[in-house]
Amino acid sequence: MDPSSSSSSHHVSPPVDFVLGATACCLACVFTNPLEVVKTRLQLQGELRARGSYPRHYRGVLQALVAVGRADGLRGLQKGLAAGLLYQGLMNGVRFSCFSHAEAHGWTQHRGGTVAAGAVAGALGAFLASPAYLVKTHLQAQTIAAVAVGHQHNHQSVSEAFETIYRKQGVLGLWRGVNGAVPRVMVGSAVQLATFASAKEWVRKRKWFREGSWMVALAGGMISSVAVAGAMTPFDVVSTRLYNQPVDEAGLGKHYRGFWDCFVQVCGKEGPWALYKGLGPAYLRLGPHTILSLLFWDELRKVTCRHLHGT
Repeated sequence: MDPSSSSSSHHVSPPVDFVLGATACCLACVFTNPLEVVKTRLQLQGELRARGSYPRHYRGVLQALVAVGRADGLRGLQKGLAAGLLYQGLMNGVRFSCFSHAEAHGWTQHRGGTVAAGAVAGALGAFLASPAYLVKTHLQAQTIAAVAVGHQHNHQSVSEAFETIYRKQGVLGLWRGVNGAVPRVMVGSAVQLATFASAKEWVRKRKWFREGSWMVALAGGMISSVAVAGAMTPFDVVSTRLYNQPVDEAGLGKHYRGFWDCFVQVCGKEGPWALYKGLGPAYLRLGPHTILSLLFWDELRKVTCRHLHGT
């Protein structure tokens, strides 16, 4: 996300930005969650198995969307939405408010300050919202046995998932997989901040769209997303695997001991290209999600400022 690309004239306090950022990203999540479901399934498909030694239930974005719809119904495309909204609200609320705080103190004016502030804010948000991402991953992976991939946790609801994990593994169990989530968000946030504004300016100079058109931001976001998806997807695959793996009685993962062990095992048993499973839906999701989040956030800021200043 590139908060700095939002209109600088709409300054609000960090607590207000928490609410506005959370609301904006939740609205965007409603539209992009089906791609998140597909991405999760693709990333779990063929886990720790050599290429060609397992059935491929999901073979690309469109086919996977159809497969999920057939297996789980149209509602299946919004699996994990409640947990996703909780994650997006908490993670991006913290991220936007922390970035706003850094902006207010002038830290983003220093060289590299924008990228550093975005990375730190993203890491903090990812850590605090990790339990919601854990539950989201579990729910999005769940499906009928015929097309199941990865471990099936068989939760009945979001609240039941939190309760079950806490009862069996304690508080620490809710943060299992966080060592994969933090670098994932830091890398994605830093690359996005470094490329989004320049990509948007490149599109604007080509004059493909009229000045001020939202298509300029969307096109810039889709171009920026090439770099973001390329840099972030390996971390995303590792994060998904760590979150979804089964655990033993002590709460330790049965497949992976941690981030680097997962990275090494995936490369060794599935090949290096396995780190790019789910790249298609990840890319298609990043651009629209970025633009929708920023669009909603900027418009909410404008409305809030008008209300606060009585204009």
